Amino acid sequence: MNKKTKPLMIGVDIGGSHITAAIIDFRSHSVIDHSRVRSHVNTHGTKEDILASWISVLKNIIGNHSPDEILLGIAMPGPFDYENGISLIKNMNKYESLYHTDIKGVLIEQLELSPENIIFRNDAEAFLHGEVNGGNALGFNRAIGITLGTGLGSAVSIAGKTTDANLGVSAFKLGIAEDYISTRWFVKRYEELSGKKVKDTKALVDLYESDPMVPVLFNDFSRSLADFLFPFIKAHDAEVVIIGGNIAKAHPLFLNKIQNTLHQQGIRAELRITALWEDAAMLGAAYSHTTGILAS
Repeated sequence: MNKKTKPLMIGVDIGGSHITAAIIDFRSHSVIDHSRVRSHVNTHGTKEDILASWISVLKNIIGNHSPDEILLGIAMPGPFDYENGISLIKNMNKYESLYHTDIKGVLIEQLELSPENIIFRNDAEAFLHGEVNGGNALGFNRAIGITLGTGLGSAVSIAGKTTDANLGVSAFKLGIAEDYISTRWFVKRYEELSGKKVKDTKALVDLYESDPMVPVLFNDFSRSLADFLFPFIKAHDAEVVIIGGNIAKAHPLFLNKIQNTLHQQGIRAELRITALWEDAAMLGAAYSHTTGILAS
């Protein structure tokens, strides 16, 4: 990039069914609202269709800016070769057609960007890094973050350096942590208890007052999440835990229970719901350009 060129920093969040991109204002540590572009993506589509959806959003936000101005930070779910920009997602019911695709190469070709101006970052790691720099973890030296949704993301930030913890696949109870702390656990367990099917956690929240099974579910979930967080917090001596993801929107049904349980176990770390929600990952991914995380 020409040193005289003012960079346009763009944060991108690629989720299980969407892509969102926005211009990042680093002076205010925030996303510029009017710049936000979001689009649904068929994660079971062909490689060509998925990439075309992403490219369309990115071209929309880049507009008439010169490619030389663009700094792109992309929050991407794993498994993924973040340094080289190659998807390793397989057998995860999303983005299967992108397996072993050189996504960075596609972006370089389609958007005419320089390789060094594109950085990929783990989505949970980007989420926490965004919160550390402009959200509810701002001012804390030792923070951990979790994202609760279709899966379980986890990350650690010590003295401003944020890394993926990858604890969603760690051994937990009779399986792995994601088996008990995710949307799919809620959906599966509710069907086991009631014989009825629901689409997601939001549907269960709507049934909370009318279906006695739903409070039971959230109590069980609270115990599981407390059991998961206890060793995680202890291992890193965390001062704060930031919770994001779609399940976090139901926090009135579980947050205080978990905080009280952890207090009883001698844990003083404060549990906080994300301040930035989806913007956190975009901010954290774009911040990689200023911190050098994974930069080539």
